[in-house]
Amino acid sequence: MPGGGKSTVGRQLAKRLQLPFADADLVIEQQLGCSIRDFFAREGEDRFRDLEQDAIDRLTTAGEGVLATGGGVVLREANRRVLRDRTTVVYLRSTPEELIRRLRHDTQRPLLQVADPAARLRNLFEERDPLYRSTAHFVVETGRPSVQTLVNMILMQLELAGLVDPAKVPSRVGRTDA
Repeated sequence: MPGGGKSTVGRQLAKRLQLPFADADLVIEQQLGCSIRDFFAREGEDRFRDLEQDAIDRLTTAGEGVLATGGGVVLREANRRVLRDRTTVVYLRSTPEELIRRLRHDTQRPLLQVADPAARLRNLFEERDPLYRSTAHFVVETGRPSVQTLVNMILMQLELAGLVDPAKVPSRVGRTDA
């Protein structure tokens, strides 16, 4: 969801894992030479979703790293399939109320530039939550923990699944008897 922490948490997760980080929205903006908000206004959401699908396809074949996607990436079945098949997807699940609190002053997200952003977030959540859940390998409830706590929660899930080096997980860092 918009404001779920994908970029912030993803950047810190990549740092902890010593992997490259990519933000799909920033990659698309660099390609466009303008903001997604401006592109949305000029070309519309469908055209943006075409560009997003191309970017996701490219970014998921680029090698190992951490990728933060845009919140609407799950709207296309092709994106859900590519993400599920080529990557390990972590859904940072926030309630609509938490998102409203985080985004109450946001003026940059195109889908929230409406008369009632809170209602819009609730509708987006109802539409997208099942799609995120069906795409995700792991679901992490965000609530109000710090970014580092969320990163630690993700690392522990990945360790339990055998997907990361246990030495990079908080319970193991600094231990010599592990």
